[in-house]
Amino acid sequence: MGRILKSYNYEPGKIFRGYTGKSLYINVGDLRIEEKEVTQLMKDKFIGGKGFDLYYLWKAVKPETQWNDPENEIVMSCGPLGGITQYSGTGKTLVAAISPMTDIPVDSNAGGYFGPLLKFSGWDALELQGKAEQEIVVFIDGNKGLIQIETAEGLAEDSHILAEELTRKYAEDEKDMVNVSVVSAGSAARHILYGMLNFSFYDPRRKTVRFKQAARGGLGTILLDKKIKALVVRFKGINPNLNDVADIGLINKIGVKYHKEMRDLDEKQNGMRKIGTANTILVMNKYDLLPTRNFQTGGDPEAVKISPQVFIENFLTQGIHDGCWYGCTMSCAKTADHFKLLTGPYKGECVTVDGPEYECVAGLGSNLGVFDPQAILEENFYCDTYGIDLISFATCIAFIMECYQRGQISQEDMGGLDLRFGNHEAVLELMHQMSRGEGFGPMAGLGIRKLKKVFAEKFGADPQLLQDIGMESKGLEYSEYCHKESLAQQGGFALTNKGPQHDEAWLIFMDMVNNQIPSFEEKAEALHYYPMFRTWFGLMGLCKLPWNDIVPADNHLTDIPARVPEHVQNYVDIFNGVTGMQIDKAELIRQSERVYNFQRVFNLRMGSGLRQHDKPPYRSMGPVSREEYESRQDLYDKQLREKQGLDPEKMNLDEKIAVTRKYREQQFELLTDAVYKRRGWTKQGVPTLEHLAELGMDLPEVVEVVKQYL
Repeated sequence: MGRILKSYNYEPGKIFRGYTGKSLYINVGDLRIEEKEVTQLMKDKFIGGKGFDLYYLWKAVKPETQWNDPENEIVMSCGPLGGITQYSGTGKTLVAAISPMTDIPVDSNAGGYFGPLLKFSGWDALELQGKAEQEIVVFIDGNKGLIQIETAEGLAEDSHILAEELTRKYAEDEKDMVNVSVVSAGSAARHILYGMLNFSFYDPRRKTVRFKQAARGGLGTILLDKKIKALVVRFKGINPNLNDVADIGLINKIGVKYHKEMRDLDEKQNGMRKIGTANTILVMNKYDLLPTRNFQTGGDPEAVKISPQVFIENFLTQGIHDGCWYGCTMSCAKTADHFKLLTGPYKGECVTVDGPEYECVAGLGSNLGVFDPQAILEENFYCDTYGIDLISFATCIAFIMECYQRGQISQEDMGGLDLRFGNHEAVLELMHQMSRGEGFGPMAGLGIRKLKKVFAEKFGADPQLLQDIGMESKGLEYSEYCHKESLAQQGGFALTNKGPQHDEAWLIFMDMVNNQIPSFEEKAEALHYYPMFRTWFGLMGLCKLPWNDIVPADNHLTDIPARVPEHVQNYVDIFNGVTGMQIDKAELIRQSERVYNFQRVFNLRMGSGLRQHDKPPYRSMGPVSREEYESRQDLYDKQLREKQGLDPEKMNLDEKIAVTRKYREQQFELLTDAVYKRRGWTKQGVPTLEHLAELGMDLPEVVEVVKQYL
């Protein structure tokens, strides 16, 4: 049992229309615990969720703050709509900090119970600052109004054991385990920069602890650097109106309508309740969008070996509700139960694997050239329990594999590992090295941006090739979509605030498959609307999947089907029903614009956020190598004729690659101009003072930063 270092009693804030009115500040360095008022300005300008996270983080850090400085904070918030049980996808926790990967604010989201339980315990947000002298556990009991900081002696390192230990420790009995949620990292997060956070929830049907992740940007690395072993929250008494909403009847009505849609249409549309987000693997493969061997190509005939049906028939438990928060009919949080591990410290044990999701199968599978479902699930498990960001790991290792393939690094440089495409044994051994802090593991855990420098300076690799094939932007690795033929998606990744993550804009089908946004202006409008709309989920504590993964049967008849207008109206009505406000669809977007532009200015404050920081690697835009060009030569030759008026028959392969590159890079610059103009930014990517004033975000500290760049 740990020793109690600090106890603090509080009166839980009464929730009114989605807000408690209080936030919790904990400095683990000097054991300071404070209550802060959530002001009207915060609710008006920053709304909640990632908005509150960014607001508190801005106040906490300085322009020179590094990720491992004590003043860096991990901030968590649920959002005003978080925790309602009538509508699907309301259990998100939004987390922000200055990232060790990017050196700018990163936000990431996780499902599960932590965010709602934190709010119901009386807190709209949680700030964690400082560095503890020894490893600690922070425990919040929302029923007793008690916060304790305890030492962490004798606790396990890895999340699947640690979360089980702490859930049992803090639950009153077996039935109470569903009321406890644990946030932890894992052994690898001590040794790598892209360590991630696991958010636990207890599954009473399986009688085991399961996880969702806030994976991006190195949040788990920061948690352990602060010597926080885990955060634990306990709250008992979930009911349909803990948010004390303005119009419970309206929320109930919308929820019933959506649940009926899900029940009637899921099997006809995406099959989320059978396979979850991995339903799209073969679709991506068909349309040349499935990243394969470091995004060199968009698919492979072997993809059938990792199809949704393979996982359904051989690994995934069917017929058990798989939601990660109460009331979620989508039930997409799939698991492989009684999965036997073949490697590592838990070899021979049977575990529950939370997955696979699409990013797992595409990243740990096709992008590494691995088409073995058993290996993918084992990699999935070890990423989770070790605290490794699965997306950054997959994209980073794919980069390393191609460097090895092209002779830029040697097997000796990798400590003897044979990291060739398809060698899942070496991939798993690398994960175990990360866990132990040995061999090539810590170096591979630096991430692509830092590895490009190491490989060039230490191993003599070609800097230009590394730049071209290293799939990172702003220091964050790309998520798993091969989008060379979608200019809009190139912008959707590279023109983000935090780095290339698909939660901001996913426009591939609109742009590439359906050709719905052919002009620069139409692409720019999409790259304004969709990032703003998706940002809104992060302000509210919502999952994006119920928005467009299941759509009304008549959605195709609407003016802009990709927006799913009926569901957008659902969200407007739910917001009004919770808060008592009367916003419309336009104000929904403006709520997001305020926070989105604030985050852009935050980047500027930290020395980033300009056009030069929005440059993508060329691999995301077009064929880098001769092999890539030849894999789709008919398409590329056709584009030379039709788009540039050139005759490919009169050109050699290197000339064709060069002119293709010049054209595509020019197209991206034109797209950037159009997007910046639509967003109200200068040609260098700086929000104008006029635009900030129009949004009501011309706060003095924001204007002061912007003026330095105008």
